[in-house]
Amino acid sequence: MLKKIALMTMLAQAALYPSARAAALSDAATTTARYAVETYPQQMTAALAAMVSYNTVADPAVPADKNPQHIAFKQLLKEEAARLGLDYADHGYVAVIGLGESADRVGIITHGDVQPVNPAKWAKSPFELDSTSEPGRLIARGAEDDKGPIATAMYAMKAIKDQKVVLKKRLELYVYMAEESDWAPLEAFLKDHTPPQMNITLDAEYPVVTAEKGWGAVKVTMPALPAPAAAAKGPLLREFAGGFFGSQIPEDASAVIANATPALEKQIRARAAAQKGMRYQYAWQGRELKITALGVSAHSSKPEDGVNAISMLADALKVQPWKATAAAGMVTMLNDLVGTGIHGGRFGKVAYSDDFMGPMTVAPTVLKQNDGAIELNINIRRPKGKPGAQLQAEFQQAFDEWKRTHVPQASIAMQIGEPWVQADAPQVPVLLDVFSHYTGIRDAKPTSIGGGTNSRLFPKAVAFGPAMPGTPYTGHSEHEFITTKQLLLNLQMYTAVLVELAR
Repeated sequence: MLKKIALMTMLAQAALYPSARAAALSDAATTTARYAVETYPQQMTAALAAMVSYNTVADPAVPADKNPQHIAFKQLLKEEAARLGLDYADHGYVAVIGLGESADRVGIITHGDVQPVNPAKWAKSPFELDSTSEPGRLIARGAEDDKGPIATAMYAMKAIKDQKVVLKKRLELYVYMAEESDWAPLEAFLKDHTPPQMNITLDAEYPVVTAEKGWGAVKVTMPALPAPAAAAKGPLLREFAGGFFGSQIPEDASAVIANATPALEKQIRARAAAQKGMRYQYAWQGRELKITALGVSAHSSKPEDGVNAISMLADALKVQPWKATAAAGMVTMLNDLVGTGIHGGRFGKVAYSDDFMGPMTVAPTVLKQNDGAIELNINIRRPKGKPGAQLQAEFQQAFDEWKRTHVPQASIAMQIGEPWVQADAPQVPVLLDVFSHYTGIRDAKPTSIGGGTNSRLFPKAVAFGPAMPGTPYTGHSEHEFITTKQLLLNLQMYTAVLVELAR
């Protein structure tokens, strides 16, 4: 792996991305960025390998500041900071790594916790940096979201220190340990801790993110229904389940049909065959047919990057009316109100869009049995342009109309978050200049994302990487990676940006 990285280093300046001559960066920024990418690829990658080895998934039974894996991860950060000549402070849920002494500060906002994983989906352990299964890719949980950016920021700061760049502003790297599960501890921390006056978040995509859709959750419950009469001989949808966690487009779903027939299987196979990106398995046990669906996982803020196994399996089962079970009610509701689209076009009047932030997305994420009932979580990401109360009323109205004629006992519950727009970020021109300089993409403009980052909690914050525009974001997927090429490009851009903002 290190030999490949060394080769990439030699080629970095010539082949990484062409420079855009229109972007006028300071000599200090370009010289320090060049020094960083020529000097630290191996050490940075080794640091990333150490970081991803810690399973920093949230444990509902143990707070992050008491979780042994989280504590050990922060100890690694402390030791790495000391080795790089950076200062370190542990505030429990938040670690702060700094360079410089000024009261005027630039914040770099990241997080050290990661999303859950299904180890069976990975070629190697998801907590081992895999550089061999797919050459050119560094595969691990956290490689892109968000331990890669932490390692990159630390080595950008190290390069600035090595080059003795005179900073007028102190650099502070914030590593929050519960971003994926609970923002309340960070909100409490910021009530007593004065954050930097200007901030960039390394947890989204380029060129610069100045708006984020509001997060929302719609929970639909189909109640347990009385067991069908013993005389019932037709096919019954006995089970329907899928998904892994709420912010991941599900790649797994399954259904069990009692009293199935070969003719029914043939119908389902034919309908499923018309779907793109899906694979199915069919297994018989007596007269019971189990169907297993495999789609493509993705971050739920970008459902277009995945193939939703829950939605697709529901569609594949749309070959006959299903009655008498909670699973049947859920399949019917999904097909009637959600479908295989991602914008809520079937769900009454809920669908809408904003010219800058784009359309609202509506994605089923987790479907599980619960004492005979079935619960479905639907993740929504909503732009500005419609009041939250109106949106909630529209979901309620559409669902009420549906359940009146299908499953009167069904229920719906909602959380509707607010979109966020940053209108005061003086660093945006600098970020765009750096991005254009190192990518050759001219006339780069701020963008909006479906995800929600900690940018909205910090003053004058916008997101800057680590993912390139137009490429699938792999964080939250069961195939998370960052390419070596992208890691080096990020090191250049982060180094140059920090120099420009802090000089």
